[in-house]
Amino acid sequence: MTTDTPVPAVNGHSGDLLASLKQQAVSWTSKRARAFSSPTIYAPNLPYECGGAREFNSYVLYALVAGIPYLVKRLLCLSLSTYFIMTAILALPIGALSLVVHSWIVSPPTEQICALPNEPLESYITILDKELRAKYAGGKIPMEVFFESYFDGDIDLKGDALAIFEKRYDWAFFPITLRVAKFFVLQWIPELLWHSKKQDETQVRDHYDRGDDFYAAFLGERMIYTSGLVGDSERRESLEELQDNKLRDVCERVQIRPGDRHLDIGCGWGTLVAYAAKNYGSESVGVTLGRNQTAFGNARAAEWGVGDSARILCMDYRDIPRRPRYNRITCLEMAEHVGVRKFQEFLLQVRDMLEDDGLFYLQIAGLRGAWQYEDFSWGLFMAKYVFPGADASCPLNWVVGQLETAGFEVRTIETIGIHYSVTLGRWYENWMKNKDQIVKTYGKRWFRVWEIFLAWSVIIARQGSSTCYQILAHKNRNAFDRSALLRKPYGHGMPSGSQ
Repeated sequence: MTTDTPVPAVNGHSGDLLASLKQQAVSWTSKRARAFSSPTIYAPNLPYECGGAREFNSYVLYALVAGIPYLVKRLLCLSLSTYFIMTAILALPIGALSLVVHSWIVSPPTEQICALPNEPLESYITILDKELRAKYAGGKIPMEVFFESYFDGDIDLKGDALAIFEKRYDWAFFPITLRVAKFFVLQWIPELLWHSKKQDETQVRDHYDRGDDFYAAFLGERMIYTSGLVGDSERRESLEELQDNKLRDVCERVQIRPGDRHLDIGCGWGTLVAYAAKNYGSESVGVTLGRNQTAFGNARAAEWGVGDSARILCMDYRDIPRRPRYNRITCLEMAEHVGVRKFQEFLLQVRDMLEDDGLFYLQIAGLRGAWQYEDFSWGLFMAKYVFPGADASCPLNWVVGQLETAGFEVRTIETIGIHYSVTLGRWYENWMKNKDQIVKTYGKRWFRVWEIFLAWSVIIARQGSSTCYQILAHKNRNAFDRSALLRKPYGHGMPSGSQ
């Protein structure tokens, strides 16, 4: 193609812009080899940006919220006081409807570093349902329609799920569909507002008491359902190494010492509890609502020779005895399930259970504030199929604000989303290896739900849509010995550069 030949518009981009994107894609390919050179990372091959917060015009929203009730007021000759009442009542529905409409019409950001391949939909998936095929053949399919149809058996994948999802922007888009809106209004919001003990117990036991073999199929020997940590980026660490790195990191971060009373809230299968007791000499107690997890954790503690110093209790976190207090409290990816409405109450309970010189370690999944519509699609998929009731996954500033309001001082924060992506990738590989057994025991639908969850989440965690925070905190008291938490600055002890 000569420089005089115009490039046709594709995907709503002008020809000149598409040519620019193709040039940038060449640059991206060379940079990718350097940026994602670690053999442990699942590197992207099409890091396309989705429309979202940056494209959503808040001023238009404010105009609609104020203008629509004003038009009704003028048409019906209503009083000014009625206008203000009507504006307050309609603000939320207008905002929600605006978001729904915008999700269908938003264009992708123009600042892309790669161009889409523009392969036909049929290159990625096979639509078996005739009506569905007639509706979406040759175009793109809403992501929610895709995964619901895939779970129902109306769509098949043409290849590996992770590889296909890496190119998802070439065959899918992320509108808020009617089914998503109904789930949000009729299930997600009521669960957020309620969070009773009975609700939490039902959700946890329905999820985690499904069968230990189900979870072992991807969690592996350690049976840890939280992010591991990459220790050596120069080689491909196993899942067990990632989780062992995390276990050591948590125990060292909270400075567990022999004889410390240690509480792990939402302990899962109890691996951290048994590990701390065995390797650090703590008196550790774990709490979970899962019956299977309780039995597994106590059996593991006995197997490791720490049955007297590592115990798993089956109870709601709200029923944990508050005395005697604990020297160390850990909570890894359970606080999301406490819920937004109960979160402050939960933190106040933790503070009351913690010794004045104790440390609190909170590992919590979170979302980015500068959201994209894919983030919504993934988040509500997770709420429906994988982690129901986990509505306290919020941006970091909200979590920090809640901790400070509850009387904690935040000491350190680490963002470990890329570590989570690696962990999820190892889970995905395990899951695919065990496909036949899972399908035989639990059916094709359950296999496919977790296949999409794990594959999609590898990408979501890597690109920052959702991430995970390690937060170390202590009581914000004048007498707390903050010198015990001093660490050396990065580069300390290295030769000084020229002044």
